[in-house]
Amino acid sequence: MGRKRLLSITLDHIKASQMPHPVPFVDFPAQYKEEKSEIAEIVDRVFSRGEFIGGTEVESLEKDLAAYLGVRDVIALNSGTDALILAMAGLGIGAGDEVITPPNSFVASTAAIVHLGAQPVFADVGDDQNIDVADIRRKITPRTKAIMPVHLTGRMCRMDEIMALAREFNLKVIEDAAQSIGSRYRGRLSGTIGDAGCFSCHPLKNLNAAGDSGFVSTNDPALASWIRLARNHGLKDRNTVVRFGFVSRMDALQAAILRMRLSKLDAVIERRRQNAAIYREHIKTNHVQVPVCEKDEFNSFHLFVIQADRRDELQRHLGEHGIGSSIHYPIPIHLQPAATGLGHGPGSLPVSERQSGRILSLPIHQFASGRQIEGVARTINEFFGA
Repeated sequence: MGRKRLLSITLDHIKASQMPHPVPFVDFPAQYKEEKSEIAEIVDRVFSRGEFIGGTEVESLEKDLAAYLGVRDVIALNSGTDALILAMAGLGIGAGDEVITPPNSFVASTAAIVHLGAQPVFADVGDDQNIDVADIRRKITPRTKAIMPVHLTGRMCRMDEIMALAREFNLKVIEDAAQSIGSRYRGRLSGTIGDAGCFSCHPLKNLNAAGDSGFVSTNDPALASWIRLARNHGLKDRNTVVRFGFVSRMDALQAAILRMRLSKLDAVIERRRQNAAIYREHIKTNHVQVPVCEKDEFNSFHLFVIQADRRDELQRHLGEHGIGSSIHYPIPIHLQPAATGLGHGPGSLPVSERQSGRILSLPIHQFASGRQIEGVARTINEFFGA
């Protein structure tokens, strides 16, 4: 073999060895591999009891979550969307009421308002992607009934300022905490500050079920009682319907899985925070804005969202190198076809719209190694010539 050919092969080998191993955006197979024996024990326990809806597992989960959050009540439901709907309904929000919320969330937050016959009113967001408190104030009218801040990506909103506004105008506060379990703002946990906290346990969340699940946290006993009744058709007992309700019960199997994973949640969050710190240390280009952690916040990093120049080109480049990524969310809710009747057009919420063309979610899950995260950062730097 000639020297030139040998040199070429050697350089190719070195280049390949420097490339990051494929990094999936999420890694469910790794989670199952870690928990396989525990999942098997849970399935055996639940099926042996024959108690599939409600019952011991669900009641135990509610107690465990209430203790974790430090709240009076947790009510287990079948999704985070139902958590939003039932919490607002239980607080008396309905037809003709206005609820202020940001437009850069998952559609569920706005859809929950619409399903109650209420009117979503969008406030723009700040540079951190969370709702702009100054714009909330500008959007308050005599019809405003509530504020729904969304703790996007795991970073909490400025809750002290939001609660001050709520007190000033006598408004309810429903925290959309779907992405933020375990996050803190000035020492207080997500979902424990407003009238209700609404959580999702979708498989993609930090505390994840093996399907849809969610829950409401509250210190309001009347609200908790209302939701418990409403989630099960309004049945006081098997044969007595006190109020026409819904079917939004959590399955026992999901509750048992969530109980097991709740015991690991703090470790999961810590690993994600370590990965976030690696990104902040190793992404070196001025073409990318990385999320920071302010002194008064503790971010659980459900997502690690950068804001990048040439976002779509960067995402393709990452994909070509075996790195998964996603965009949360490419079209703000106020510009979705379903929102046409809400009266917004391009330019009405400029910060949200500008960010929607720049945001990119990088792998942050607890099964990604530090070396893999460094590889993602290196690939970003190389794309921008840093």
